[in-house]
Amino acid sequence: MTVYADRVAAGVALAAALDAWRGTAAVVVGIPRGGVVVAAAVARELDMPLTAVAVRKLGIPSHTEVAAGAIAQDVRVLNDEATDGRWVTPAQLAEVEQRERAELRRRAQRYGLGGVDLAGRTAIVVDDGVATGATATAACRAVRALGAAYVVLAAPVAPARWQPPADAADEWVCPQPVRDFWAVGAFYDDFRQTSDEEVVALLRDAPRR
Repeated sequence: MTVYADRVAAGVALAAALDAWRGTAAVVVGIPRGGVVVAAAVARELDMPLTAVAVRKLGIPSHTEVAAGAIAQDVRVLNDEATDGRWVTPAQLAEVEQRERAELRRRAQRYGLGGVDLAGRTAIVVDDGVATGATATAACRAVRALGAAYVVLAAPVAPARWQPPADAADEWVCPQPVRDFWAVGAFYDDFRQTSDEEVVALLRDAPRR
């Protein structure tokens, strides 16, 4: 089992798996916050522009790390297993979604998203890992809605059995699919929380073309 030193190291490894896209007009799209660190490393390695898409997980109140679904602008993804009434009620889910939509708006404003036109381009959507897949799926559908012609979803680690829905991503790249998957953070030596300031700096300093 590979354990990445940190998100930058994971991004370098992921870039190697994405080398076929080097020299193309693709855009790297990070999922804030930690996914932007990985995406920035991918963009540097492949000499591509970097942007981000605001996405928020809808956590189950009693187990906030477990996703009932995820939201992006004009996108809502729900996990059937988490919304069958055993883990979260409709009222609880509505309360969580209201709170997360406010955070979604805050992040979109804070990060100054939208600086790269995705219309007609290939978008390589990058996160630091996939657990349930709700956040990644919401991000891909949001990018598709922004006009991306082809969507590649890429993550350093994910459950071996997981695949993105066909309407979300045209291609799925994961250098480390794991059969016995527990949590994304288990595959990093350093998985400290990424700050807003770090995301803003990475997006500000990245080339946009």
